[in-house]
Amino acid sequence: MAHEALPTPFAEDVLDLVATIPTGRVMAYSDIASVLGRGGARQVGQAMARFGSGVRWWRVLRNDGSCADLHREEQVSKLKAEGVQFSRERVDMQTARWRP
Repeated sequence: MAHEALPTPFAEDVLDLVATIPTGRVMAYSDIASVLGRGGARQVGQAMARFGSGVRWWRVLRNDGSCADLHREEQVSKLKAEGVQFSRERVDMQTARWRP
């Protein structure tokens, strides 16, 4: 019988921070690692991929403002619905980045 693994303390901290990102704002994976003071963009990405479905995952993206490949269409749609500005195919990180 398979069971879900529980989030690690690091993953819980990532999810707690993501839950505080305001509507219409975004953070990069590296921003989250920087605020937490540990881990890196890849570790944040792994935590989000594994445990992030219960938070507003679409508000977390790459440092250059590009969206995830796997859920790109849904992510772009959700961000645009929140009023996030795009420049070409990327989020305008100058205006949308949130720094807690």
